[in-house]
Amino acid sequence: MAWRKCHSFYRIVHLLSCTAPHSTPGPPIKCSLTLYLTSQLRRLLSLALRACLQAGGAPDSRRKMRWHSRKKNVFLAMLFVLVGLYFINLITDLKKSLEVTPKDLNWKAQRLVSGDSWVEHRDYLSLNVSYQLLAGAPATKQKFLAIGISSVKREKGSYLIPTLQSIFSQSSHEERSSLVVVVLLADFDDSWRMSTVGEMRTAFPSELEQGHLVVIHVSEEWYPPLTGLKRNFNDAPDRVTFRSKQNIDYSFLIHYSAGFGQYYLQLEDDITSAKNFLTSIKKHIEEQNQKSSSWAMLEFSALGYIGKLYKSTDTPLLARFLFLFYQEMPCDWLMTHFREVMTQRETILFKPSLFQHMGTFSSFRGTFNKLKDKDFEGSSYSNPEAEVYTDLSAYKNHLPQNAWEPGEQFFWGRSPEIGNYLTAVFVNPAVVTGVFVETGSGGKDLLDSGQVELGSDVVTTEKVKTCKSFRSLGVFRNGRFEMLEVDKKVSSASSCLRILITAGQKDWIIIQKIRITTAQSTSSPKS
Repeated sequence: MAWRKCHSFYRIVHLLSCTAPHSTPGPPIKCSLTLYLTSQLRRLLSLALRACLQAGGAPDSRRKMRWHSRKKNVFLAMLFVLVGLYFINLITDLKKSLEVTPKDLNWKAQRLVSGDSWVEHRDYLSLNVSYQLLAGAPATKQKFLAIGISSVKREKGSYLIPTLQSIFSQSSHEERSSLVVVVLLADFDDSWRMSTVGEMRTAFPSELEQGHLVVIHVSEEWYPPLTGLKRNFNDAPDRVTFRSKQNIDYSFLIHYSAGFGQYYLQLEDDITSAKNFLTSIKKHIEEQNQKSSSWAMLEFSALGYIGKLYKSTDTPLLARFLFLFYQEMPCDWLMTHFREVMTQRETILFKPSLFQHMGTFSSFRGTFNKLKDKDFEGSSYSNPEAEVYTDLSAYKNHLPQNAWEPGEQFFWGRSPEIGNYLTAVFVNPAVVTGVFVETGSGGKDLLDSGQVELGSDVVTTEKVKTCKSFRSLGVFRNGRFEMLEVDKKVSSASSCLRILITAGQKDWIIIQKIRITTAQSTSSPKS
C-alpha cells in the first residue's frame, strides 16, 4: 500500500519535470512566476516522495502519522501553488486587455460615453478596395454635408461639368464651406478619365484647392464579377451588368465618402440644383429631428437615386448592403429595401424638390430619357423679400404668405368676390422678368377669373401696404398664369405684384405658389 502511494508521487514529479513551462511563450512576468511556483511544487512533491520512501521501514503507527502529516502539507502546498497560478493568469489577461492602441481605447471610451453602437465605427464594415486619388484633397475637418456623384463615359454628351457648376453656383460662400463633393470616375477608359480630370481642373481650380471637390477612381481589379450574373426580372445580360456595376460604383463611392460629412447626399451626374439647396436641407433635417431622429433616409427628389440623404453613421451599412446585393436589383430599388430594414417604413419626401434630372440621354446605351421631377423649383428662392396682404378670409393656418414662400404650404381662401385681392409688397423695388402663378389642387379650388398686375410707389394705410398704381400683365387661364420677358412690357422697377379677382365664385381658391424672377436672377420662374 505504501509503495503504491510513493509510486503515485513519483509519477506526478516526473510529469511536472516533463511539462515544465520553461519554453512556454508569454509575458516575462508570467513565465518567471509560473516557473517559480512550478519548481516549488516539484520540490514539495519530491520531499513527499522521499518521506514516503523513508516511512516504508518505520513502525506502522509512526509510519501512518508521518504519512498523514506529509500528505496534509503536500495538499496545502499544491493548493497554494494552483491558486497562485490562477491569479497570475488572471492578472496577465487583464494586463493584455489594457494593452490597446490609443485609437482603440479612444473610440471604445467614446462609445461608452456617447452610447453609440458599433456601426458608428467603420472598422467593422470596411470593404476590400483601394482608391486612386485623381484630383483634389479631402479636408482635414469634417463638413456638414458630403455629396457623392458617380460618373461614367456616355455615348451621347456629358453632363458632369454642368452638374458640378450647378451645385457650386447655387451655393453661397458659407454653404460651399460646409460641403464637399466626391466624384467617382467609374469608367475603365483611361483616356476618358484623363480628359475628364483635365476639364475639372480647368473648371474648378479653387474648389479642388480648397477641398470642396475630390475626384477618385477604383480600378477594375477590385470589382466583383459583372458578367454571367442572374437575370432577375428577365433583364437583358448587358442591362444586368450595367445596373450591377452601378451598385458597386455607389457602394465604393459611399464607403469612401462616409466620414467626410455629418450627412451624405447621393446625386447623379446629370442634375441641376435649386438655389441654396444646402440651407433648405439643413432646415428640413432640423425639422425632422424634432419630430423623430430615428429616420434612415430623407428624400429631396422623387426620381431615381437623386437627392437621397443619409446619416454618415449609417453609410458603412449602406455601402455593404449595396455590395452584398449588387446583382439582385437596381440601386433605387435596393435603397427602398435598405430604408425598410432600418425600420423606416414610410417615405419622407420633401417638396418642392431640390434637384432636377436634366440629362436627355441615359448613361445606358445612350437611350433617350425624359424623366422630370414635377415638384422641382429651380428658382425656389428667387422671389424677393416681400410682405403679403389679402382681404380674402384665410382657412385655418393657410395664410397668404405661404403662396409666396417656397415649400409645400399654400394659401387657401374662402369664396372670393369681385374686387378681392392678394398683394405682395416688395421690401426693395425690382425689375420683374418672369411671373408664374398656380392655383387649385387636383383640379379643384381653381381661380376662375383673375388677372396679375405689377405696381409702383408703395403706400401704407392703417392695416395694409399697397401700391398707388398697377399695370395689368394678363389674365388667368385654367387657373394658371405664366409670362416670360415681363421686363419688355414693364421695364421699370416694380414694388408690388397683385392678383386681382375679376369675378366672384362659390368655390374656394387655393393659390399654390407665386414665383417670380428679377433682373438679378436669370432662371425661369416655372417649376
